[in-house]
Amino acid sequence: MTGILLIVQIVLVVMIVIAVLLQKSSSIGLGAYSGSNESVFGAKGPASFLAKVTFFIGFMFVVNTIALGYFYAQQKNASVVDSMLDKTEIAAPTINVVNDINTTK
Repeated sequence: MTGILLIVQIVLVVMIVIAVLLQKSSSIGLGAYSGSNESVFGAKGPASFLAKVTFFIGFMFVVNTIALGYFYAQQKNASVVDSMLDKTEIAAPTINVVNDINTTK
């Protein structure tokens, strides 16, 4: 489930970036390159239409972020220590302290 929501999150991010860049602003954005928007939607049409689209995509982004946080929190309740083996058959190596001190001098 989290994989699907993560893909949706990435798609929403790309969509909101495009929607914001298409809006008309005082600086140069992608909206400056599309003069046909004003003729299609009218003089005030693109501003209100793109504002509504941006708001809707932003709302969906917030809802998806909350859902991702919830599902990740539910998925991560288990600890790594819970999945460790209780007992192993491997013996720990022994160290002879007297021989090690004599060989290092």
